[in-house]
Amino acid sequence: MKLLVCISKSPDTTSKIDFTDNNTKFNESGVQYIVNPYDEWYALVRALELKEQLGGSVTTISVGGVDEEPIIRKALAIGADDAVRIDGEAGDAYYTAYQIAEYAKSNGFDVVFTGKETINYNGSQVGGMLAELLNMPFISLATKLDFNGNVATIMKEMVGGDEVIELATPFVISAAKGMAEQRIPNMRGIMAARTKPLQVIAAAACDRLVSYESYELPSAKKECKFVDANNMGELVSLLHNEAKVI
Repeated sequence: MKLLVCISKSPDTTSKIDFTDNNTKFNESGVQYIVNPYDEWYALVRALELKEQLGGSVTTISVGGVDEEPIIRKALAIGADDAVRIDGEAGDAYYTAYQIAEYAKSNGFDVVFTGKETINYNGSQVGGMLAELLNMPFISLATKLDFNGNVATIMKEMVGGDEVIELATPFVISAAKGMAEQRIPNMRGIMAARTKPLQVIAAAACDRLVSYESYELPSAKKECKFVDANNMGELVSLLHNEAKVI
């Protein structure tokens, strides 16, 4: 089975976030980047489990500059067989999906995985766009994926229960919590990652459909007010007059 896993970099959640150029650009100075957790923990790990069960190969693909390569090497250390980096700036979901689709079209993948979203943009757009560009079915926010031959059984959560879907390959799937459990790369994997193939290809010509005019940080959290457990009158007054929730 030939599996393609889309990965991207995201700022570590402990990184301090700010903006430059009159709040029009994200300030990357001092930011520590990681593999987007939904891509790594769920999409990549489930692809590796399927390869171990059914045979085949796992390729990762990302869109970005040379600064993407440390997170690509981590994915290789976890167990991916090889990697592709498309040399372009991934600032637009459509641009990213288009670049990946152009590569995937000529390489015959059975399943294309994405994480359900990135933790820095939370857009959850690339998977659906990718499926449309590849003319493949798309299953979003999947929590379980199993195979019987080339027929997949997929589970996803819905209001009031779970939805179970069966379909044949090829397809695109976005992975959510429950799909797999995080793997930590071991020393053998880290050493092997240094020599695994990492192919760099030029970006295809594609218009960018989105531009960012400005960014802003969330409002600072207000100080907590503590109320004596015996003073219910003060609590009710604060909830009514300040928080305005009652």
